[in-house]
Amino acid sequence: MATVREATPSDADDIYRLLSGFVTSYRPDRAVFDGATFPRIIAAAAEGSAEFLVAEQDSCVVGYLLALRLPTLFAGGTILELLELTVAEPVRGRGTGSALIRAVQAKAREAKDVEVTVPTRRAADFYRALGFHETAVHLTWSPT
Repeated sequence: MATVREATPSDADDIYRLLSGFVTSYRPDRAVFDGATFPRIIAAAAEGSAEFLVAEQDSCVVGYLLALRLPTLFAGGTILELLELTVAEPVRGRGTGSALIRAVQAKAREAKDVEVTVPTRRAADFYRALGFHETAVHLTWSPT
């Protein structure tokens, strides 16, 4: 079973490898990852505006989760929006993703977030099994 912990700068190579296999809509750029996005996410997690967790098995990062904490007026507090969750193909279906979700749910309780949300189409059944329920349709606009 995997151990869940907070991501650290030393996890960059493993997280980039997992990210490269995860994304379908975008192509990750290693220079942008190293120079901008990864350091910003590490900093956001350190200041409490994000949760950035990794699952580690046999000293190897086999999954990660990224969620952003957003202040809201409508919910009367912060919501934690889960944006990225991936697990390495060889260990999928063994509880690693569920362990990451349970860990972020615990973090949300500690932070007194109003709710944890996740925009998903492909993994709705996975999230439902972990206590999530459908509340809205997620629409996206891109300036490009």
